[in-house]
Amino acid sequence: MSDIETLKKELPPFQIFDLIPQYAAQGFIDPERIDLLKWAGVYPQRPQEDGFLMMRVRVPSAEFATSTLREVANIAEEYGRGFLDVTDRQAFQFHWLTIDKIPEIFDRLEPLGLHPRGACGDTVRAVIASPLAGLDARETIDVRPIAFAMEGTLTGSNDFQDLPRKFKMSLTATPELEGIHMINDVGFLAHTVNGEVGFDVWVGGGLGAVAHLAKRLGVFIKPEEVVEVGRAIAGAYRDHGYRVNRKKSRLKFLIKDIGVERFREIVETEYLGRKLPDGPAAPVARFGGNDVLGVNPQRDGLNYVVVATTVGRIDPRKARGLADLADRYGKGVLRTTAFQNMVIPHVKTEDLAELSAELALLDLAPKTTLRGTTIACTGTQFCRLALTETKARTANLVDDLEPKFSDLDVPFTINLTGCSNACTRYQVADLGFMGALRANKETGGEEEVYNVHLAGSIGQAQRTGTKLKGVVPAVRLNEYAEAVLSDFRAGKHPGESFVEYADRVGHERFTPDAVLRGDREVVTA
Repeated sequence: MSDIETLKKELPPFQIFDLIPQYAAQGFIDPERIDLLKWAGVYPQRPQEDGFLMMRVRVPSAEFATSTLREVANIAEEYGRGFLDVTDRQAFQFHWLTIDKIPEIFDRLEPLGLHPRGACGDTVRAVIASPLAGLDARETIDVRPIAFAMEGTLTGSNDFQDLPRKFKMSLTATPELEGIHMINDVGFLAHTVNGEVGFDVWVGGGLGAVAHLAKRLGVFIKPEEVVEVGRAIAGAYRDHGYRVNRKKSRLKFLIKDIGVERFREIVETEYLGRKLPDGPAAPVARFGGNDVLGVNPQRDGLNYVVVATTVGRIDPRKARGLADLADRYGKGVLRTTAFQNMVIPHVKTEDLAELSAELALLDLAPKTTLRGTTIACTGTQFCRLALTETKARTANLVDDLEPKFSDLDVPFTINLTGCSNACTRYQVADLGFMGALRANKETGGEEEVYNVHLAGSIGQAQRTGTKLKGVVPAVRLNEYAEAVLSDFRAGKHPGESFVEYADRVGHERFTPDAVLRGDREVVTA
């Protein structure tokens, strides 16, 4: 077993909560057990020797009160130097924390209904719940009650505190819009078959150095069965998943080896005690981002407004201002999305213009193109695994490109990550950038570069992107992205997605050398 497997057997991981007050009092974390802090949502921050911590906090069902956002902003300001991030799993993340303050932060989070328990570690992570749940007229069923039912029974449950690796789940009832199930260990998609509402189930998705898209379990289950089936799948993974090599311990590797049919058989015979009914696939998403942009109509005649944060970072002042606007123009609630954005639901049509104007004053205008579909991981600023800087670089990229391409008639996704771990799913974006280092012959040192993964899709194409030959130097990232977008805009057909365009003109057209040399023939629609 690996060291972490041995450690989990010595101390059940969620018992780390019992030790944190001791660590806080002494101002010192037992180095042999520091990895177990992940189960409390806490990681050492880069550089680790400085002793600062980052904390991730789950947001059940991705919905919260404006008072919650204000308190989260206050926590970031008082304990974390004003740093507050929205992650691509709809969670909040703090930085610059110290161990002596962690119990105080836990106490302040508890009445908010936010949970660091199980936000990280080898357990059931935050369940992605559709940010459109209960709002969009296209949805089949409101998945929020199911998401809440998973609290304590899956997320944060002692039964699943010792899984082989992390375990991610998603719930959506607008599958024609959302495709994020493709990259989760388990994805539940609601749809209607012969007038009956149920769920299509997908298993074994996951990105990282070795990417696998999920496969259909081939079933159609009732809404009241979702939590039970989720527990059965998590139990099968807990007991049958690999634990020797952590690089090959995710559910996707078990599914690859034994096949989805055999895995379904294990789930049914060993954990459910019954056969699940066969069923057809849910509709395929075109965009596949678990998100939409701008202003959208609700089923009740009101509107929900998607607010782009810019790569997930929102300072406390803006957060409090956003809460004020949600009180004034909505019903005092907000949501987070899987594109690191936020949503104000329940806005009257006659208030949209005034709300949009006030959001613009906060630099959070809802009418966005690239700002709403570009995400970035934590990067070298805080993450011990990252090789490149990400947040500031990507924000600069968005600031540079968005005014130039506001006329795009289709969404265009840019996902940037600082290493191969795919924290921001670079393999399934129109342009996916993976950070790396290479020797610089002129300086004798190293320089930051980006590998390019082109035209991946968790919507219409359901594939990982093509890894192009060559790399883009970090200092030429904006230049490369602008050239690709210019080529796309000039040559695309009306309504044609980048996936469709890239397939039509050939992926090799976008290799870094070809683009940065600028010697390609112009494509016209």
